[in-house]
Amino acid sequence: MSVRATTVEGVRRTNLAEVLRLVHHGGPRSRAVITAETGLNRSTVSDLVARLAAAGLVHEHEPDPTRRVGRPSPIVVPSPDVVAIGVNPEIDAVEIGAVSLGGAVRLRERIAVQDPDVADVVGIVVRTVEAWRTGPLQDCRLVSTGVAVPGLVRAEDGLVRFAPHLQWHDADIAGPLGEALEMPVVVGNDASLGTRAERLFGAAREHGDVVYLNGGASGIGGGLVLHGQLIGGAGGYAGEWGQTAPSLSDAADRRAPGGVLEDEVNRARLVRATGLSAPDDAELEQALTASDEARTEAERQRRILAATLSNSVNVLNPSMIVLGGFLGSLRELDSAGFDEDVRSRALAASAERLELASAALGADRLLIGAADAALEQLLSDPLG
Repeated sequence: MSVRATTVEGVRRTNLAEVLRLVHHGGPRSRAVITAETGLNRSTVSDLVARLAAAGLVHEHEPDPTRRVGRPSPIVVPSPDVVAIGVNPEIDAVEIGAVSLGGAVRLRERIAVQDPDVADVVGIVVRTVEAWRTGPLQDCRLVSTGVAVPGLVRAEDGLVRFAPHLQWHDADIAGPLGEALEMPVVVGNDASLGTRAERLFGAAREHGDVVYLNGGASGIGGGLVLHGQLIGGAGGYAGEWGQTAPSLSDAADRRAPGGVLEDEVNRARLVRATGLSAPDDAELEQALTASDEARTEAERQRRILAATLSNSVNVLNPSMIVLGGFLGSLRELDSAGFDEDVRSRALAASAERLELASAALGADRLLIGAADAALEQLLSDPLG
């Protein structure tokens, strides 16, 4: 093959990837809009869409006939039958989701299990996915799997260096899971993948500078987006907000002398205060105002969380802070009051453009983030 032919093919692959990303992350759009967004000419866009459609990655729909002005342009939509599997192992359950191109969760299951090891997680995921393959997903193309782990994950190879609450040390889950499922597996930190999901599909999709904190049964993690880029750090371990020192303005608020943020702002403490046994986030949020003990503990944790977030505002000057899991529930008790508390503790100039939000994707955020990371190879080279 000539150098020119190779170059032409490389450009075509790049353009195919750009079009597929547009409809995956941005949603359905007409050929005319794709032409405007990419800067490509109409005939090139038509050819690219036809290639993606022939590969089963997109479909074309006729436009709404009631809104036609001039020559109608077909609507290009990501195929709902191209699916990645998202997995989130936690100390009390393994959550599994089937996520289509476009970020829609087609199926999800939560299997209760205490302190699962790698073999437990692999077994649960394989049984679930095999049931889906012969059932509701039998006509789908299952591309890959992403695993969102509450711990330190090495970016270069997905090795789980340390997941303290799961008691995983230098654990390889990508290898055995990929072999059992016979598909590629990507592993990442759960909160970093939650950041990815909220940045691309959720509350922060219009923002390029984002701080995200996620609160779960295993503690507090997070992520950081600067100028539109997810920041991973030298080894991929950035975003461990839960391991920072808590900001306490009143010594009486301290419950864990010498502890870190996730020892003070802690889901298990909230659950104990409510008297519940194993609530999901929605049940916990409803119970936080049901008793004086629950309200007092929730208010204590809100004060510490607000002070911590104000520090991030001063250091990083984000335009958006997103809170997921039980942290979002704490904010929702009085979102306006909480947001004002964060702003008032920060430098006025740093906080003047700041917005705060609870995670828009709810319980699906980690599954969507894991699945999106797993789709990266397909998105980068759709016909590879």
